[in-house]
Amino acid sequence: MVTGGSDVGPCIGNIGPVERLGFRGLCFSDGPIGVNRADLVSVFPSGITAAAMWDRELLYQRGLAIGSEFRGKGAHVMLGPSIGPMGRHPLGGRNWEGFGPDPYLSGSSIAATIRGVHEMGVQTCSKHYIGNEQETQRSNSVLNGTNVDAVSANIDDRTLHELYLWPFAEAVKAGTAAVMCSYNRLNSTYSCEQPETLKNILKEELGFRGYVVSDWFATHSTAPAANAGLDLEMPGRMNQPGLTPAFFDQKLVDAVNTGEVSMERLDDMAIRVLTPYFLLGQDQSFPSIDPATLATTAAHEYGLPRALGLGIPFDIIDGRDVRADHANLIRKLGAAGTVLLKNTNNTLPLPTLKHIAVFGNDAANVVDSGGSHNSHGWDIGTIYIGGGSGTVRLEDPVSPLEAIKERAKRDGSRVKFIANNTAIAAGEFQTIYPLPQVCLVFLKTWASEGQDRTSLENDFDSTAVVNSVASWCTNTVVVTHSGGVNTMPWAHNPNITGILAAHFPGEQSGNSIVDILWGDEVPSGHLPYTIPETEADYDFPILNLTGVTDPNAWQDNYEEGQLIDYRHFDAKNTTPLYEFGFGLSYTTFDMASSLSIRTLKDNPAAVPDTTRPVEIGGHPELWENVLEVEASVSNTGSRAGSAVAQLYMSFPTTGAPDGTPVQVLRGFEKVELQPGETKTVAFEVKRRDVSFWDVGEQNWRLPSGEFVFKAGFSSRDLRAMGPVLLRSK
Repeated sequence: MVTGGSDVGPCIGNIGPVERLGFRGLCFSDGPIGVNRADLVSVFPSGITAAAMWDRELLYQRGLAIGSEFRGKGAHVMLGPSIGPMGRHPLGGRNWEGFGPDPYLSGSSIAATIRGVHEMGVQTCSKHYIGNEQETQRSNSVLNGTNVDAVSANIDDRTLHELYLWPFAEAVKAGTAAVMCSYNRLNSTYSCEQPETLKNILKEELGFRGYVVSDWFATHSTAPAANAGLDLEMPGRMNQPGLTPAFFDQKLVDAVNTGEVSMERLDDMAIRVLTPYFLLGQDQSFPSIDPATLATTAAHEYGLPRALGLGIPFDIIDGRDVRADHANLIRKLGAAGTVLLKNTNNTLPLPTLKHIAVFGNDAANVVDSGGSHNSHGWDIGTIYIGGGSGTVRLEDPVSPLEAIKERAKRDGSRVKFIANNTAIAAGEFQTIYPLPQVCLVFLKTWASEGQDRTSLENDFDSTAVVNSVASWCTNTVVVTHSGGVNTMPWAHNPNITGILAAHFPGEQSGNSIVDILWGDEVPSGHLPYTIPETEADYDFPILNLTGVTDPNAWQDNYEEGQLIDYRHFDAKNTTPLYEFGFGLSYTTFDMASSLSIRTLKDNPAAVPDTTRPVEIGGHPELWENVLEVEASVSNTGSRAGSAVAQLYMSFPTTGAPDGTPVQVLRGFEKVELQPGETKTVAFEVKRRDVSFWDVGEQNWRLPSGEFVFKAGFSSRDLRAMGPVLLRSK
């Protein structure tokens, strides 16, 4: 019950049945973007793409569709959503899986996703808890016979609560079934045996009633891990030679028998694992595990020919098709997560053109059919999704070039293309004739589990590619497919008239971008991170001590505290290329200069009532609304579009401790507006939104003094303001 095993099921993680309890076992499958290692499944947009939508309803719909595919495959537990890493480092290899470096946006995104997945009766496993902000030395390694411990994320208590824990609290409040502890150490103790974060904070402070499961092979002990709060070890028993034996299993039985782990604790572990299964009705009419699961897993891990040669016993059969009509939703989501960054002289949307040229290795089909599980990326072929355990096998992807050609047929246009970046950078344009009316350049950046990126610039000599095209094409539009932040040293070139950040949009990538380019969809995405002018504008590098044999050398001190991403840029007064929350549209919006602020609590106490018991998500008063803020938003352009109204808050200058950010996001709403239409947007502000973590009191404190709220359309485009005094001294 509390130890996984490959001997009891075909999934990447398995718990065997206990018939006397009416428990038929659990199948765990990798997410969070779709069902990994499976046949006939959809490739959904990545987490960072979903965050760029700034749209809770679409986030919910995405979760609903992903959950339905897990259910259809008979997978009880989706290993996701991901909110760790958040993106402390813009080069983090797994940033693409999560919802970005702002805790409010990330928390809102995971909560909406969880609700959608749970609606389908599938368990969510929110990950990776906590401080898992880099792939480099994320786990221990052995160097010259010496065990070198994993990187230790050394995070102070206030930063932990207000930044990295914030979205996990949202996940707990939304009812996440499980939380996955991460590979790294936190303050020099491995995350899966860290009692402060697992027991004291997650289970007691946040009132989490589900189970804590280890990341695969992230368990390092038996009694210390169990007593600290780890409820389930994965993968547990493995029938492969050379793998470390499980730390739970028989070792846990022995620890209980010797009194190192109490029977009460063991009961608690089992109850926590069982509870979501019955709560979500998985004991009633839940589909069986797809019979093709073992075969597709073997094919994914080894390649089918090799798997057959290894003698793994499986039948090669078609997987259960669970895709339904999700391609249409994915197409919509991919467009909604695309951010329009530059649009000189309204170049976009494109009119019907006679001559179109397409450039870049990111435009074409993936020539080796591969690569979604290629850990190094690939040359020719667009990127639909990132790599590692969070990837999904491609079945019927649509590349940008394919979709552009299809659009051109409809419009009677001619399309010329070059997909070889080396040739483009060298200026070899002999195949381009006549002179194109628009040049569409597609760039990409690979990101994957197991490795951090080494540069913020796009891959494959991207700058030379763009400059080569823009040197002669005066109407150059650049599209990037990336898992997060990229520098754009060519952005100010006047010949570059349009820039779109399309992220990892999923299997309908080509159709999504064509819908935006030709105006069938109006851009409404906004950046969930900051794009700098130069890489040096981001302050601290990924810790890399490769080759050091000191077992405890990898100490990463989070000295910046909460000041990451736009908070860092604000604190340093650094002007970014494109700020957090930025995004253009094919129409224009405005906002009235004053905010309407209504207090809902009269002079609330400084701290929540300590006599009230903790509920799921933490102290119930933290989730109560204390303010309602209203802004008036207008469409001042000539076509319909969706504005993303954003609310930022500054703490009282004398009421909050040192290290408090200049401003923090505390609300957002996407509102659709017709030309000339005005709507009132309401933001609900909770007590936790206006509180800081008081380290001495070990409680959330609402400071006295004047708060300042600002609203607008990005963190640097704030058009309305209003002060409010919540409590006097």
